[in-house]
This record gives sequence, structure tokens and C-alpha cells, in this order.
Amino acid sequence: MTDRQIPGAARPRRRPTKQGTVLSEALIVETALRLIRQHGSAALTVRRLGAALGADPSALYRYFRNTDDLLLAVADELIGQAFAGWSPVGEWRADLRELGLRIHSAYLEHPQAAMLAAYRVTGRPHEAFAIESILGVLRRGGFPDPEAVRMYHTFVDTGLAYAALDAASAALPPQAREAERQVWERTYAALPATTHPHIAATSRLLQAEMGRSAYARTLDLFLDAAAARLDALTAGRPSAPLASMDR
Repeated sequence: MTDRQIPGAARPRRRPTKQGTVLSEALIVETALRLIRQHGSAALTVRRLGAALGADPSALYRYFRNTDDLLLAVADELIGQAFAGWSPVGEWRADLRELGLRIHSAYLEHPQAAMLAAYRVTGRPHEAFAIESILGVLRRGGFPDPEAVRMYHTFVDTGLAYAALDAASAALPPQAREAERQVWERTYAALPATTHPHIAATSRLLQAEMGRSAYARTLDLFLDAAAARLDALTAGRPSAPLASMDR
């Protein structure tokens, strides 16, 4: 897709496609997600989307200005899926933990899209709801506004970074994942203690550990640090800043 100016009078039409389907923004995004899963970023072309929808490709410009506009809608849909059905329980740590796991899980459901979208700022409704919700959890939990914003930044960036990392791993072909597993099992496990004593001492643990995501533990470490910071603020004591929060 390239940039196209949409006349002010133009509006999305509820006209069936050649396959009898009525186009909508939601249907286009759903189709884009499916095609991205199958073909990666190559799916985001007017021709491919039009063919999948049974529509004239030019009809897509009534809904999205260009490919990037569609990608932002896809990114926003991933956020919406993460928050679907969520409601706060009123305890900031439990609420943040659930949201972190939901975000990570939603992105891993669409690993190819996650790699394209995890770093984007959409400016769309689902993202606005997510920002409002997370800041609300933190402010109601007692974090002063400057701390709430820093915590929000660290929480979201950590979750999205792990989502992108784990999505990239999940999107690898099976043979590539197996080859990586064998590196831990054969290459590192075979290193002698005389040259690599620490790897040799922990090789079995490394084999068991490195094949799974570290996000849940990282999330708990973040929440531990956030709780300690809040306790220090509440007690009126200076607290050691989190390195990643004071850049």
C-alpha cells in the first residue's frame, strides 16, 4: 500500500465483495492477521489482501491510508485482544501481573505480527484504553504520578520486549528451533570444566532452562522491585532507583 488521500466525502461502504462479504475495518484487520501468520510482512500488500477478501484492492483505501496505517490497526488489535475481558481486582500487584501475562500471551498468539507491531505506538482506542488502565492501576496503588509514569514505561517496554523476543523464537522453523536446542545439549554440554567451569557445572540446568521464556520470572522481579520502591516512598525513605527507570 502507498499513501492515498481519501476525499472528505468518502466513507467505508457496506457493499458486499465478490464473495458476498461486507468489508469492514475489523474484517480487514482480522484477514491481515491471518495472512501475516502465514506469510509474515509480505502479507501486507493491497493485492494479497484484496485477493483474500475477494475485493477490489482499491476498496481498502477507504479504510486505511497505507500499509503502515493498517499495521498500526493490527498492533492495536493485539492490544485489544490482551485486554479483552480483563477487569481489575483492586490490588495493584495482582492486576499488573495479570496484565503482563495477558499481553505476552496475546502477542505470542500472533508471533509474526508481534515482531512487526510490538514496538509501534498506535494512537488508537485499544492502546489508549491500555495506557489509561495501567496508569490507573499504578495511581490507585499509591504510586505518585512521576513514579507511576516510570513504572508504566518499564512495565510496558519489558513486556513488549519479551513478547517480540519470544515471538521471534516461536516463529522460527521447527528445524531451526531444534538446532538451537542441540547447541545447548551438545555444544555447551561438551565444554570441559578445565576451560569453562561454570558452564560445565550448570550445563544440565541450562539445557532445561533456556528453552522456555524468562518473562514470568522477569515480571515477578519487576513487581518485587516496584513493591520495594512503593514501600520506601510510603515510609518516606529514599530508595535506590531502578536502573532502567532513571535513564
